[in-house]
Amino acid sequence: MARDSRWVWHLTPPCPPVWQQPFLNVFRHFKVDEWKRSSKEGDVAVVTDKTLKCTVYRVRGPVSAGNYIQLPKTSTQSLGLTGRYLYVLFRPLPAKHFVIHLDLCTEDSQVIRVSFSNFFKEFKSTATWLQFPFICETGTPRKGVGSPGARWTCLQLDLHDILLVYLNRRYSQLKSIRLCASLLVRNLYTSDLCFDPAVTVAEARRAKLPITPIPREMAFPVPKGESWHDHYVHVRFPSDSSKTSSEAVQKSCSPSEAVLAGPVPRLLPHPAAFSKLVQDSLALMVQKHGPTASRQAPSVPRPLPEVSVSCERSEVCSVGGPSGRSQEPLAWVKATDKHVVSDSLHVSARQTTVEPTAPEDASPQESPGRKQNQQEAALGKDRFQQRSFLPDPVLRLKGVIGFGGHSTKWALWTRDGAAVVYPCHAVIVVLCVNTREQRLFLGHTDKVSALALDGNGSLLASAQARPHSMLRLWDFQTGECLSLFQSPVHTVCSLSFSDSGEVLCGVGKDRHGRMMVVVWGTAQVGRGGEAVILTKVHSDVDIQAFEVAFFDETRMASCGRGSVRLWRLRGGGLRSCPVDLGEHHALEFTDLAFRQAQDGHTLYVCSRSGHILEIDHQSMAVRRARRLLPTQTPGGPLPQKQAFSSGPGIAISSLSVSQAKCAVGSEDGYLRLWPLDFSSVLLEAEHEGPISSVRVSPDGLRVLSTTSSGHLGFLDILSREYSVLVRSHAAPVLALATECSRGQLATVSQDHTVRIWDLATLQQLYDFASPEEAPCAVAFHPTQPTFFCGFSSGAVRSFSLEATEVLVEHRCHRGAITGLAASPDGSLLFSSCSRGSLAQYHSGAPRCRILRVAANVVCQEACPNPSALVVSGDSRLLAFVGPSKYTVTVMDTTSLDELLRVDIGTLDLAGSRLDSAVAICFGPAPPGHLLVSTSSNMVAVLDATSGRLVRELSAGMAVFCSRPPTGPSRCGTTQHRPALAARCTSATQSLCGLWLSPPTSSNSLVWETPSFSGTFWPPLRSPLQEVSKALPGPPQPAKLAWVQDNWRTWCLGPMAFPGSRCPCHPRRPHPGWTSVPGPPRTMMVRAGVLGGPGGDVCLAPILTCFAAPGLGEGQGHGGTLLPRLTVSPLSSGAFSMSDESCGPEGLCQASGPPVLVQKEAGRAGDGAWGATGGPWDLGRPPHPRDWPSGLRTDPAAPGRQGMVTYRANGEPKAPIGPGACSTGRARAQPPTRPDSYRHFTTRYKASLLAKGLSFPAVGDEQLHLKAVMGYNGNGRANLVWRPDTGFFAYTCGRLVVVEDLHSGVQQHWLGHPEEISTLALSHDAQVLASASGRSSTASRCQIRVWDVPGGSCRQLLSHHDTAVQALAFSPDDRLLVTLGDYGDRTLALWSTATYELVSSTCLPEPVHGVAFNPWDAGELACVGQGAVTLWLLQQRGGDVSLQVHREPIPEEVGGCELTSLCYGTTPLLYCGSNAGQVCVWDMCVGRCFLAWDADDGEIGVLLCSGARLVSGSNTRRLRLWAVGAVPELRRKGSGVRSSSVFMERELTLDGAVVSAVFHESMDMGVVGTTAGTLWYVSWTEGTSTRLISGHRSKVNEVVFSPSESHCATCSDDGSVRVWSVASMELLIQFQVLSQSCLCLSWSPPSCEHPEQQRVAAGYSDGTLRLFSIPRIAMELKMHPHSAALTAIAFSADGQTILSGDKDGLVAVSRPRTGMTFRVLSDHRGAPICTIQSTRREYGDFGAEGVDLWLAASGDQQVSVWASNWLQDRCELVDWLSFPAPALTEVPSCLPPSLAAFCPWDEALLVCAGLGVHHEVVFYSLRQKQVMEKIPLPFFAVSMSLSPGAHLMAIGFSERVLRLVDCASGAVQDFAGHDDSVQLCRFAPSARLLFTAAHSEILVWEVTGH
Repeated sequence: MARDSRWVWHLTPPCPPVWQQPFLNVFRHFKVDEWKRSSKEGDVAVVTDKTLKCTVYRVRGPVSAGNYIQLPKTSTQSLGLTGRYLYVLFRPLPAKHFVIHLDLCTEDSQVIRVSFSNFFKEFKSTATWLQFPFICETGTPRKGVGSPGARWTCLQLDLHDILLVYLNRRYSQLKSIRLCASLLVRNLYTSDLCFDPAVTVAEARRAKLPITPIPREMAFPVPKGESWHDHYVHVRFPSDSSKTSSEAVQKSCSPSEAVLAGPVPRLLPHPAAFSKLVQDSLALMVQKHGPTASRQAPSVPRPLPEVSVSCERSEVCSVGGPSGRSQEPLAWVKATDKHVVSDSLHVSARQTTVEPTAPEDASPQESPGRKQNQQEAALGKDRFQQRSFLPDPVLRLKGVIGFGGHSTKWALWTRDGAAVVYPCHAVIVVLCVNTREQRLFLGHTDKVSALALDGNGSLLASAQARPHSMLRLWDFQTGECLSLFQSPVHTVCSLSFSDSGEVLCGVGKDRHGRMMVVVWGTAQVGRGGEAVILTKVHSDVDIQAFEVAFFDETRMASCGRGSVRLWRLRGGGLRSCPVDLGEHHALEFTDLAFRQAQDGHTLYVCSRSGHILEIDHQSMAVRRARRLLPTQTPGGPLPQKQAFSSGPGIAISSLSVSQAKCAVGSEDGYLRLWPLDFSSVLLEAEHEGPISSVRVSPDGLRVLSTTSSGHLGFLDILSREYSVLVRSHAAPVLALATECSRGQLATVSQDHTVRIWDLATLQQLYDFASPEEAPCAVAFHPTQPTFFCGFSSGAVRSFSLEATEVLVEHRCHRGAITGLAASPDGSLLFSSCSRGSLAQYHSGAPRCRILRVAANVVCQEACPNPSALVVSGDSRLLAFVGPSKYTVTVMDTTSLDELLRVDIGTLDLAGSRLDSAVAICFGPAPPGHLLVSTSSNMVAVLDATSGRLVRELSAGMAVFCSRPPTGPSRCGTTQHRPALAARCTSATQSLCGLWLSPPTSSNSLVWETPSFSGTFWPPLRSPLQEVSKALPGPPQPAKLAWVQDNWRTWCLGPMAFPGSRCPCHPRRPHPGWTSVPGPPRTMMVRAGVLGGPGGDVCLAPILTCFAAPGLGEGQGHGGTLLPRLTVSPLSSGAFSMSDESCGPEGLCQASGPPVLVQKEAGRAGDGAWGATGGPWDLGRPPHPRDWPSGLRTDPAAPGRQGMVTYRANGEPKAPIGPGACSTGRARAQPPTRPDSYRHFTTRYKASLLAKGLSFPAVGDEQLHLKAVMGYNGNGRANLVWRPDTGFFAYTCGRLVVVEDLHSGVQQHWLGHPEEISTLALSHDAQVLASASGRSSTASRCQIRVWDVPGGSCRQLLSHHDTAVQALAFSPDDRLLVTLGDYGDRTLALWSTATYELVSSTCLPEPVHGVAFNPWDAGELACVGQGAVTLWLLQQRGGDVSLQVHREPIPEEVGGCELTSLCYGTTPLLYCGSNAGQVCVWDMCVGRCFLAWDADDGEIGVLLCSGARLVSGSNTRRLRLWAVGAVPELRRKGSGVRSSSVFMERELTLDGAVVSAVFHESMDMGVVGTTAGTLWYVSWTEGTSTRLISGHRSKVNEVVFSPSESHCATCSDDGSVRVWSVASMELLIQFQVLSQSCLCLSWSPPSCEHPEQQRVAAGYSDGTLRLFSIPRIAMELKMHPHSAALTAIAFSADGQTILSGDKDGLVAVSRPRTGMTFRVLSDHRGAPICTIQSTRREYGDFGAEGVDLWLAASGDQQVSVWASNWLQDRCELVDWLSFPAPALTEVPSCLPPSLAAFCPWDEALLVCAGLGVHHEVVFYSLRQKQVMEKIPLPFFAVSMSLSPGAHLMAIGFSERVLRLVDCASGAVQDFAGHDDSVQLCRFAPSARLLFTAAHSEILVWEVTGH
């Protein structure tokens, strides 16, 4: 039984050498047990391991160098292993050292040694040696689990990235391996696949995980029901190699530069003023790094130069000060924040919601830039209707409950000691210690990871966690954000200011996990300057704490694992020197502090082992070392501490030093205050959790402490009292409730606690803990001091707030509580659970009692949320979602009688999917509305009495509010609660006022809103919609609750706000703050069209009024708009070009009207515009190479550059004058295909379409096309999806497949004669256009226009010669543009009203893509060879004019072809190139202003929406880019200093990306690849899921399981795929590399046991593989043939396999033993085409046996045999030979010989194939003669007989399927295949028929039988 098969579960491209794929067992391959090709030295033995239950090699000995295993035997040999990953399965021996040496060869034949050992203490590297310390994990193991250091470990080494990251070399092969003592090793493996050892194949398939499970022979055994990680350790190094684009690092980079490489755009800085320290450092930095700046980051976007703009290279990474502000066009920007985050994780406001700044709101100190922005805003005031919420702001963030950002170590004292500064997720809080008032700093968009305050208390620095790390510098007194910039550090973990505030240091890790220290100069921040990088260095040592010395801002200190270093900033560089630690070199240091003394030269460092070292700063030596140990003194009140002893010490996590005292925080939860001689403990305070940081106040009288459990407090030294400032939940908050009369808030959390908070002080009042069960829901009693809580066990408990005890407990529910609701009058309580039950309680008395329990009434799919149950304000109605998620039920609260049931799924009749209810709430009464939020992000307003739909609001487009009644209700409480409708950004949840956004956290925020009366806001934008968009994190909900006393609302979850402002409303500009609109307000002024002779119409140039970059106040806005317009007389002759013209002689003279020519005053020398250049360069003479073969213009007619005039019928006007040209379509030379995969090339087909067939009448078809399995990866842009309507369509062959993504039901639009190349959907989703190639019977390509609702073909268009490259509808859907491929080179415009050809233009060179301008239906853009071509069109009367303008790619971008394009926010055009670049064009001025390297290959797909851009390339990569800052770059030019574009996500698919459609939010989409796969991509989850999957090559066989639940297919691509017949979904895939699977057979019904279901597959290398379906594994590999297997079949009992090859041999093998025991050579010389075996008694046939089987060969020979394989008996029953026709009648592709036993007559044999006539022959085995012949129109290439009715399906090479009724003789022909129908197979039930043409599989449903 062979086990070296090379197969994997997913498609993997073959990579040489094949014998190492997919993985290689190194020990087995080199036969380590024989020691001939390997060697051993010292104590090496073979032992049996009890854990693995197998033999392993034990290497031990006192000296590692003398005890080892080495492969190969000598150093002169080489292993030659090329796998990227090396898997080492080993176990370190406890308390012993081990070493692993690897010798790696690079591409330049350099040998690098890479060593791993637990003996190494730190990383070391030379040019030829890398030493990595192997740190075994620590921790207390569970009972029965081995210690971490003694576990078996799977060490996975990425050899490619190790060399690339650390030495910048390319990996070639693994030369040798040496395993040194002391360890146990099981085996070594190499592979190019990244396996996950902890996930089984079944788990991966069930969860659809994008991982590769580890092969069985590499796996460790795991006890049943236990976790893999409890027994073993998986170490992957480098840990982030799978996420790093290693190819982005160029060979020319130095090691320090290589880690910096990445697609992070930078722009050239402008000069700024710096302090002397900054200037000295910057000068050396520029001198050192200036020449190599381009090598540091090879994928940095390059700003294109402009005239008179001086640029210098320096590392400026912030936008600081008034002159350099990066003001994103947000409608919500906090007045205290001058900057906008550039990572585009959060939404920016649309133009229509920007309120222009009024002149009276402008500050007197505003800069010229601000005035310019005001003017731009004023330009669009009339054009865009402004709508805002009143009062403004609607919500104001009042306070925050919670502590902790990325960690809980950051809390700082202010300079005066009166307040503390700390983070709460993305909010920075300044809390006054005495008054407990909060001041909030808003602006970060993710968790704050570090804080620093300068010595003066005037400048605050903060960093956020999520890559790429953003830093903000704040004016601490005013709260104004002075600067926002991006750090080169991936995650900043520490910040430290110098005492003067001029130097800021940050520490963190880069994208490769290496420690980096960055120093910024901040002296000019706030004075018009910027923060500047002074230096940045990498460090190989661990850094846990970093601090700038208060006495010298050029000196710093750091500590970490095994190191304490002193740093110095000098000469523009940062250098460090280690402190000699002596015997303490192995300690793990956690924190440090400089002594606050006059000499300032003492450094205190603490460690996790309890050591405190005093280090002299000048001598860099340890003065003294102390170790703090706990000892208990008998009779003493407190444990005493001694400073010198041995044994386990106190793990110190933080320390802080004052002039006379040292505060120490430890992990045992104690804060201790010591004198500096550490003689005894002065004070001690115990906390509830481990202390994470301590800080002594500036006056030395208070000690601030934080804990890892989220508590913040301080110890007053004088009074010896400890005060808690902030408490937090330790886990995400699940629900909340408010009680207004007492001003209390209740929260429940996953930390199993229920907490009560005071609404006024935000302090915790009560804490109820439930260790055994988690609380799920909470509700206050409206009138009594009690509250109710529901738990995961189903219990509902009532708690007394006065007695702080449980009053009563009810357990009527069996599932977790999902909802609690108390009636406003306090008489009733309702609860629901996950099992669907609803309980009613009487809650009027202190101890509530159960009244009723109803089963199965509440939706069981609901998650716990506050909106599961709602009670109306009058306490009469109860509403909930149920019994299903598609219905909402309203009951009477008293009797629980059902009053109303609303089917939510029927509300949207036009929708394609069934809507479900997500959340509900009652509105105020009157009018008594019920609001329902649906899964389609709609809010339905229903009449609560009748259920009538009052109105329907789109997602997040309205807010319903009400003022609480002034008078109390009858129970003394407010009756009506305000209802709030909000949109959820998650694709599955949209809640009504309760669920907000994706985050989950333990923090709470309270918002305050001014009082306003109830109103229904028009559908503009919900304020909470913007909150929802502003919140980062995974798609988990946050909660909201209204507080009615003073109009406050609570939100639970990590809140973050774009622009540092409450994002809940369109803002009114703050005084002194300019509201900047989105892109510049470009007023499009169209010149008048003047009529000329003959009624011709010419399009005049579009004139754009805008502020040119770089203009000052007097230039740009001196009262007039530039450019000015002047009328210039037109020359007597303009030039018009016919669509048939291809050369200079085609230019014809024609008359035309006068046009307006754009001129400018005072701009003659501006190179950005030219002398008279406008946006379209109308005054610029054409470049002689602009259009090599046509479209030349005369400089004398600047207003008619490239102008083409056409009449309504599409024909060009007759040329006038002597230059008339021919109208023929002659071309100078045959077209050559461009080097671009964007061009569609139809697959070669030898088959031709049939003629004169018998197609059935409509309604009489016996076959109905049910499904198509596969997607045409050969098409381009052949996928459309409209998320709002659910319309989803793609192509497969010549079919348009329209599929319902929810039900999987397909429609098939047939009509194209050839393979479809591309699709386009109109913007209203009512029309679909599809194009196919030219057929053999037509001279032109076919374009079909389909009616989407009806599914019928509306129009047939024909114009292009070869193929259609692209289709596009205009924004108003009035025009359709069709682009021919490189052979056609024609651009055609069609009117969608009449579908007549409006115009057609012959292009001089191939064009790769075309797109309409979404803001202007009269503008087109094309991309091609080195340029962007812009087309302007205008129609008047019967004529259409085209103006063409060509903008070449700037030289700075390089010579490349633009292959893709898409429009972004106006006026941006993004273009992708074949070199992997993305260029951004400003369409107002027609120039490319930004470019960056986005990929390594050609970019074929670009999609943009808002601030996100998706690129897809032929490198199989799909990338998501944040481009929110690009509009700012266009306006600011080179004056912008912030990073502009960065990559958010990246996915690698299974083929080149050819099609992609994404949701408007760009969070999800569908992507098609050349592998024939459609992927559902979720950027939020970072996953890709197969939607449609098909074979990429010819399908050779389809077989079925006996139960017909599954079917299996095989293909030339080497894969065997198992599908579900019911859903047609791919379940399993077996892949064999570099081989074709030619035949397939499923084990027969006699093997009905599921565990015995197997599939036998034959391959082109002569091997036969047996796959187990239940086990998803290969059971057996045999090699019975030396030639390719062509047919295979199981015997009737399943114990024997018959296989035939292309040489005519038939082998008989036993799958149980894997042996071939007989070979029949009777058909030798001709390939075996068919083998079939059945079980019958055949004594009357003249032979004995239990099996009857046949074999048909390609020489028209059919043999029938009777056999009994158990007795090794086989006899010939009959032999049939059919005559061959004359050679002149034989087709070029010979059809196979087909034969089958007739299922309805056991004595008949049915044969077809090559013969004298086209016919099917029925031969009787009993009578030995032909009984019947059925004529055929062509030779049959496939055949199948129905096991039910007397039906026979026959496939022809003429792309036709014929169904023959053998009883009546009736025939029906069916079209739909794109190629020869090479396969037909009826399912066992005879209800389905599977046919295959090349790679497409069509599933037909048999009707009428």
